[in-house]
Amino acid sequence: MSDAIRRHVLRDGQTEVTVLSLGCCVQDWQVAGRRVVLGYADPEDYRANPKSMGMTVGRVANRISGGRFTLDGRTWDLPRNSGPNTIHGGPDGFGKRLWRMQPEGPRAVTLHLASPHLDQGFPGALEVSVRLTLDGAALTWEMLARPDRPTPVNLCQHLYFNLAGRGDIRDHRFHIAAERYTPTDAATLPTGEILPVAGTRYDFRAPQRLAEIDPGRAGYDLNFALDGGAGPAATADSPDGMRLRLWTDRPGLQFYTGAHLTPHGTPWPGVDHAAFGGFCMEAQDFPDAVNRPGFPPTLCTPDHPYRQRTTIEIAPT
Repeated sequence: MSDAIRRHVLRDGQTEVTVLSLGCCVQDWQVAGRRVVLGYADPEDYRANPKSMGMTVGRVANRISGGRFTLDGRTWDLPRNSGPNTIHGGPDGFGKRLWRMQPEGPRAVTLHLASPHLDQGFPGALEVSVRLTLDGAALTWEMLARPDRPTPVNLCQHLYFNLAGRGDIRDHRFHIAAERYTPTDAATLPTGEILPVAGTRYDFRAPQRLAEIDPGRAGYDLNFALDGGAGPAATADSPDGMRLRLWTDRPGLQFYTGAHLTPHGTPWPGVDHAAFGGFCMEAQDFPDAVNRPGFPPTLCTPDHPYRQRTTIEIAPT
């Protein structure tokens, strides 16, 4: 069947990662037998996937205010799927599509997607490929998007991690190499400012246990302006010694602590998709950059296609 969901398993040492053709999703990630991501046991549940679990998000990840933007003097209207705004590429974004899967043995797989002109309201046709490579404990996303005319592109992986395997992630300790962040309004839209984290609850330059830095239990859903450099852009540690390290060439990291997670579909046995049951570290460009001239641009052209390289390593310490 043309709409059948394909599955490919990557294996190297103690790490096993399951990738689906639907949404270019990571369905499962196990380290030494421990499941470290949230997911659905039934691949068909990813057709709904209201919390974007495990998917590759696009054409433009995160939020676009008012569901519109202006390019070359023309206003482009997009379908709204988050109140008056557009989120994660629209209601039928890349995470809801069947990608063409090209397995490359036990350690790599490439997925391809063709997005036509006016797909979810965006200008230009786009040819997208995502290659996932497993090297020991490290999984790398190499993303490429080639447009036939200028268009905004902002792709990201949207995995929910729980390094303890289950339970509340507020006992995890987090580090984000970012001296600045982009504050948001009541609708979680960026104000356009880029402010220092010093003296705020957004300061993760030194590792912080979430329950201590966020005693009010508000959680986080915020973009951090990464410092760059050779070291990890972010790390996370579970109380029992499992560590995540993330490297990326993107300027931003959306840190979401799952405050609005709710049960849906068929979770893996023993795992509860409850509030604060998982966290996201989404390497990407800044949200609403198409409407914020002070943010790094997300416009891609035939001569300057979109590229992203992000690596996430999960291993015992």
